[in-house]
Amino acid sequence: MRARAVFLAGMLLLSGMCGCQKTPSKRLYIYNWTYYIPDDVVSAFEREYHVAVVYDMYASNEEMFAKLKAGGGGYDIVFPSGDYVSIMIREGMLEPIDKSKLSNFGFLDTAVLQKIRFDPGCRYCVPYMMGAAGITVNKENVADYERSWSIFNRSDLRGRLTLLDDMREVLGAALRTLGYSVNTIDEGQLRQAKAIVMQWRKNIVKFDAEAFGKGFAAGEFWAVHCYAENVFLELDSTQASAADFFIPREGGCAYMDNMVILKGAKNKDVAYMFMNYILDPSVYARIVDYLKLPSINTATRAQRKVTPRYDLTDLANSELKEDLGEHLERYNEIWQEIRIGR
Repeated sequence: MRARAVFLAGMLLLSGMCGCQKTPSKRLYIYNWTYYIPDDVVSAFEREYHVAVVYDMYASNEEMFAKLKAGGGGYDIVFPSGDYVSIMIREGMLEPIDKSKLSNFGFLDTAVLQKIRFDPGCRYCVPYMMGAAGITVNKENVADYERSWSIFNRSDLRGRLTLLDDMREVLGAALRTLGYSVNTIDEGQLRQAKAIVMQWRKNIVKFDAEAFGKGFAAGEFWAVHCYAENVFLELDSTQASAADFFIPREGGCAYMDNMVILKGAKNKDVAYMFMNYILDPSVYARIVDYLKLPSINTATRAQRKVTPRYDLTDLANSELKEDLGEHLERYNEIWQEIRIGR
């Protein structure tokens, strides 16, 4: 009897405790890049707006797009890069953006907005982050190197290098090495870029879009083609001091990742709440401090506490990727030839 009484008392106490807490009355389904928003930012949004967030992650635009086209997910908000915003608009996958529901949209840098050709006027997207992939080098193992894509030509580093498993990023790096646009559709230029990548391929361990950060932290890789945030989040302070991230002098593919609402999203009102919350200068400061990326939110620049790993001026030789339309198929063909070594 005593044990049963204690059990019932405990259940009543637990019930009373649960009754004091507000159960989330709304849900939001987000599909985003790996490592791209601090967990505490999402948790704070959940508490403030009494929302339960279901948060899934992907490693590439291609992975995201293929899943959505196959009917997977049921997401409300997705974070595609600019070229995929164009594709998703063309495919009729996105809801138009009602900026009257985004009081914080005005904090976005107008100079950055003017660069957007993939969705002029941001009719379907809300810019989230602008940056570029680059290279991180372990200075303890590689003492002498140029801040250039040419590091992937070095046979003395064979077996210690990785390139992103990303067609546009890798071909874009080769195209910029040759002085060409990352959006070229010229067949001759593409063939030359393929030859550059085939030379790099001899020296790399693999094309890798997921494990390069952990491999770098473990000392397995000495120089990786990467997004800085994905590497440095894996490093302790000692390792970080020995790591050098840079945007190669030749430039490459810049990216602008964006928040979009999928056509038929069931939680559009909550989606607008979330996007406006992200654009709040103090919230956005927490995100860019976590990622150590440049801020496209003008009010945030005075609030952030961490110096970014690079600034928007470091992207001077880089280009935003654009939708290649029907020419994307030629890129795919070249990429498959590279992957199989032909």
